[in-house]
Amino acid sequence: MSVVIEVSVSHRFGAFALDAAFASDGRLTALFGRSGSGKTSLVNVISGLIRPQAGRVVIDGRVMVGSAAGIFVPKHQRRIGYVFQEARLFPHLSVRQNLLYGRWFAPKAEDGGSKLDDVVDLLGIGHLLQRQPGALSGGEKQRIAIGRALLAKPRLLLMDEPLASLDEERKAEILPYIERLRDGFGIPIVYVSHSIAEVARLATHLVILDQGKVTLSGPTAELMSRPDLPILSAAPEAGAILEARVLRHEPEHGLTILETQVGLLQISRRKVPEGTALRVRILASDVMLSLKPLDGISALNVLPGTVAAIGARHGDGAALEVKLDCNGAGLLARLTAKSAEQLGLAPGSPVYAVIKSVSIDTP
Repeated sequence: MSVVIEVSVSHRFGAFALDAAFASDGRLTALFGRSGSGKTSLVNVISGLIRPQAGRVVIDGRVMVGSAAGIFVPKHQRRIGYVFQEARLFPHLSVRQNLLYGRWFAPKAEDGGSKLDDVVDLLGIGHLLQRQPGALSGGEKQRIAIGRALLAKPRLLLMDEPLASLDEERKAEILPYIERLRDGFGIPIVYVSHSIAEVARLATHLVILDQGKVTLSGPTAELMSRPDLPILSAAPEAGAILEARVLRHEPEHGLTILETQVGLLQISRRKVPEGTALRVRILASDVMLSLKPLDGISALNVLPGTVAAIGARHGDGAALEVKLDCNGAGLLARLTAKSAEQLGLAPGSPVYAVIKSVSIDTP
């Protein structure tokens, strides 16, 4: 992994101690954990709003904090964009004026930062430029806030639960733009969230925090398919993430055929060109297991694999997660403890994962 973000800090806030360390490739690093786990405190250390009592913060090779050497770069010199839960736009300025405000903070030697037209195109906000913030929806306001941060040409973008104040419709509106930012703008992102659905859709690297400590850090797809992480596996949204490519469409059946590491997957038709790269999310609750191939069933996806691990029971003790190794990639299946016992499942057991096409999500 090429390290873009390196953090190792210690700081005490009264009875709460932050003692966290992680390294990331920087595309979109999600800080995930329950409320009070230290996510926002860690972001404030990275941004320079908090000076840690000890530690080190390095962004793209530049040392922002190095307590051993007495280094602490002030927040206004770090070139870090910050997007909060609320958009915090200037109500007396138009959208265009709010956006251009960000350019005041761009390095002059770099031609004023990102181009306005590029940011407008990326975020799809050209039709909003003459409006006032009071006439915008919550999702539109957040897109303007992101654009303003980008126009400052930051070396890192911090997003502290930027969708928390939005309803589901507005969240669905803005998520594709964050994906475009992640994939096409080349600015590393640290994204704070307590939503597994957001993490699964957006994050390339996942950092799990609990009581001020990093309990795990690694590629999102790898961590989310582990059955031994209660904070992830026991949640209703638990599942696996696969990278996929559109192989072909079958319009007569309303299907799209995906090429993935686990094999070919048939899903409901997606209106994207052949060859398009997609991220596939398969919920653990949508995966059934069989000890032999099944005929005469409606599910179109039956994948051979082996049991890699079996998680502990959770909730009322009736359910557990089983991690599957399917051609080197991980899937997660949720089933009752009774089913696992009746199937005689154990690590190494050969099984078949049965998944309905309509259950497979491409977030």
